[in-house]
Amino acid sequence: MSDAPTGSRWAEKHRLVAEAATSLFLCKGYLGTSMDDIAAEAGVSKQTVYKHFSDKEQLFGEIVLATVDGIEILVRMVGAALETTADPASDLRELARQFITTLMQPDLLRLRRLVISTADQFPEIGRSWYEQGFERVLATLAGRFAQLAERGLLEMEDPLLAAHHFVGILLWIPVNRAMFTGDETSSPPELDAYADAAVRAFCRAYGGRGVAPQRKGTQPAASRRKGSRG
Repeated sequence: MSDAPTGSRWAEKHRLVAEAATSLFLCKGYLGTSMDDIAAEAGVSKQTVYKHFSDKEQLFGEIVLATVDGIEILVRMVGAALETTADPASDLRELARQFITTLMQPDLLRLRRLVISTADQFPEIGRSWYEQGFERVLATLAGRFAQLAERGLLEMEDPLLAAHHFVGILLWIPVNRAMFTGDETSSPPELDAYADAAVRAFCRAYGGRGVAPQRKGTQPAASRRKGSRG
């Protein structure tokens, strides 16, 4: 039987290799994963792996950049949330909760850590992943902020900087904790509290006419831990 690079058999082998490589890279890192490991995990021969990918670097780049397709969900989420809002504080709160929940998924955190750890070795992969993914989300958010500023619902001179501020306030604590400690167990209530606190701070900084910060909800865990000391 022909093993030419066409048809469902080829596509199935390609998928198996890519899925095996993704799992191993996330668990063992780039340096800790060999092509032999990938072949064994996929249940194919090493020769088959090389028929689909010329080397480990090409395989790594393909599976990392394939994940930017999932960013389209965030782009649509951002675009829809603020398109026609008359209550930015409320809709930003809902957006922030969805945003932080999506980006704090364990596999996405591990991928982020993996891309950062290989940035010196493969800068083009890291740059492309950022530009095609997170930067698109920031650009979409900045566009919505600019529209809200034109309507007087937000006040800002630089919508892109405001987008960076919004996302930075939102993600700084849980993402940094996950990156440095490997703790990926933030609970939904904890993430909601971070989201609500971020929106309150953002609205105080950028709120236009009629935009009042949301009332305080649950205090973020980082503040609770700090307050309970001594």
